Amino acid sequence: MTWTRRLHTRQTTFRQLEIFMTVAQYTSVTLAAKALHLAQPTVSTQIAKLAQALDCQLFELVSKKLYLTDTGQEVLDATRAMFDVMDNLEMRLAARSGLSVGRLKISVVTTAKYLIPSLLGEFCQAYPNIEPEFQIGNRAEIIQRLKQNLDDLYVFSNPPRELDITTDFLTKNPLVVIAKQGHPLKDKKSILWEELYGERLLMRENGSGTRYAIEAFFKENRIKMQNPITIASNEAIKESVMAGLGIAIISQHALNHMAPGNLIELPVHGFPIPNSWYWVLPKGKHVSNAAMAFREHVTQGLSHKKPNEHA
Repeated sequence: MTWTRRLHTRQTTFRQLEIFMTVAQYTSVTLAAKALHLAQPTVSTQIAKLAQALDCQLFELVSKKLYLTDTGQEVLDATRAMFDVMDNLEMRLAARSGLSVGRLKISVVTTAKYLIPSLLGEFCQAYPNIEPEFQIGNRAEIIQRLKQNLDDLYVFSNPPRELDITTDFLTKNPLVVIAKQGHPLKDKKSILWEELYGERLLMRENGSGTRYAIEAFFKENRIKMQNPITIASNEAIKESVMAGLGIAIISQHALNHMAPGNLIELPVHGFPIPNSWYWVLPKGKHVSNAAMAFREHVTQGLSHKKPNEHA
C-alpha cells in the first residue's frame, strides 16, 4: 500500500516549521514574533497554516498562557530532529567543496563565560562560515534548554544527572574563597572556616551551579553556612566583596578575570572545592560536524594553556 505524504511541500514549509519552533521555545506568539523580526499576525497565520496542513492542534491557550499539546510536542521533536539533519547535510555538502559552513549553538552555565568565549572566538576566526549562537544562563536555565534540545552543545559544572544525558570531562573549575584586599586574615598560611563565622557569605542565586556545588560541599563536610546573602551575578559579588560587604566562594576562573589587586584568595583549610566543567548532551543526540570540530578546538586550546590558566 502506498503511503501519501501529508507534509507536502506545497502545504508545509521549512519557514513555517522554524516559526513553530520559535513559538514553542518562547511559549508566546508576541515574543516569537519579536525574535523572528516578524509581525505578530504573520506568526499567527503561519502557525494556523501549519496546523491546518498537519490536521492537528499544535497549541492550546490555558489561562492566557500558551502550551504545546501532546501532538504539538511530537511535531516539535520531529521538527528539531529534521533541522539537525538538514544542518549536518549542509555542512557535509559544503565540506565536499572544501568549505565549512553551518550553525553552532552552544549554551553554557554562567561561570563558563570565563572560558568558552575566547575559544569560540578563535574557532570562528578559523571557520568564518560557521554561524555561532551562544547562550549563557544559570544552571536551572541551561537545564531547561537541555530538556528542550535547543542547542548542539551544553557546558555544566554540575550536570543534571537525573536526566538522560551523556557527559564528558572538559576541564577543572575549582571554587575558591575570596575576600577584599587587606582582609585581617590575609597573611595566615591556613585559615579554619570557623575563623570566618563572623563574615557574611555572598552567594549566587538558587538555580546557580556554583551555589549548588557549595551547598553540596557544605552538607557533605557538615560545614555551617553563616549569614548568607544572595547576589545574582559574579560581577555583583565581586563589587560587593571589594566594598567589604563580606566574603564569597567563586570559580577560580572568575577570580582570574577580576580586577587584580582588589581581591585576594584566602587559604582556607579544605578549599578550594573540587569542581569541574563537563560537556553535556541528551543521550542519543546526533553531534554535528561543527560541534565535534569545536570540541576538538577547545581540547587543543586548553592543552596549550598553562596549568594555572585552566586548572
